[in-house]
Amino acid sequence: MSVTRLKLYSRGNCHLCEEMLGALMPLLAGKAELDVVDIDGDPGLEREYGIRIPVLKAGDVELSVYRLDEERVERYLAGAE
Repeated sequence: MSVTRLKLYSRGNCHLCEEMLGALMPLLAGKAELDVVDIDGDPGLEREYGIRIPVLKAGDVELSVYRLDEERVERYLAGAE
């Protein structure tokens, strides 16, 4: 059985990133693993995301941008999306 993996694109000193991470962790408990990717220092990611962070992705699917969309994440984790 494969583990669901999500990626949170963020950067240091980002209060929205910290808020999303804090709200996200309880939703993921036992349901998915999270990779936090710091976009700073990676020119490609900095170009792609710029100030449009945090971004939560499951593969190529954006689940949340700026603020956590709890309902969408829960639907995704339940397999409804």
